[in-house]
Amino acid sequence: MIENNVLIAFVLTLFAGLSTGIGSALAFFAKRTNTKLLTVSLGFSAGVMIYVSFVELLEQSRKILVIELGSHTGILYSVAAFFTGILLIMFIDRLVPSIENPHEIRTLEAIDKIEKGDFKLKTERLKKMGIMSAIAIAIHNFPEGLATFVAALQDPALGVSIAVAIAIHNIPEGIAVSIPLFYALGNRKKAFTLSFLSGLAEPLGAVIGYLLLMPFLNNVVFGLMFAFVAGIMVFISLDELLPAAEEFGEHHLAIYGLISGMALMAVSLLLFL
Repeated sequence: MIENNVLIAFVLTLFAGLSTGIGSALAFFAKRTNTKLLTVSLGFSAGVMIYVSFVELLEQSRKILVIELGSHTGILYSVAAFFTGILLIMFIDRLVPSIENPHEIRTLEAIDKIEKGDFKLKTERLKKMGIMSAIAIAIHNFPEGLATFVAALQDPALGVSIAVAIAIHNIPEGIAVSIPLFYALGNRKKAFTLSFLSGLAEPLGAVIGYLLLMPFLNNVVFGLMFAFVAGIMVFISLDELLPAAEEFGEHHLAIYGLISGMALMAVSLLLFL
């Protein structure tokens, strides 16, 4: 069963990673940032991730580990894996300087101000901003790719939901990379290519993770990975997606998006019961 899901899991992870390129393309063709749509989308993505983490992944982790390790030990390992996932993504996030952090959302209008010199940033600074953002996104996407892949490997339907949520949150990351590089290099093709390639860290994370874990894959490892992935996604939602949505001053839209994401995830999970 797991072997049959490997290709599906990889395709879903590739889709999630390459959605960074969608953000790059939108950045070049859009005249203004649709802040309302972006706010709702980011809130929606957070809602999907939070709901699936607490209702599906942690629950699956607990059930598997309790069966394999016993009630007390199973729950203990599940909780430990959850917070290990949070600590890992927190550590990765701390490695990225905030000025270049791709999750500090940049609108097209803000970049226009940079181009006009309002922020007194020279071409080299813009180039550095874009390159550092690309590196940062690659680092962030690595565990996200593993998260999507592991979930899809065990349950393709669940993998689809996670892949879509991660894809939505990758779109503004594409903007964060491509716009500064475009203004620095003056070349749309190069800026788009670099932004697009940064998303490949997601399927790369999936492949490397799978190759490393393949000899050890069993129920206990899957139980631990589910909780680990849940921790990663909860941190991404609370630290990146919701603050980014709130940044545009559309608080209620962010919450509406959050609830919509949870509701859709709840319905989709009920359909597959």
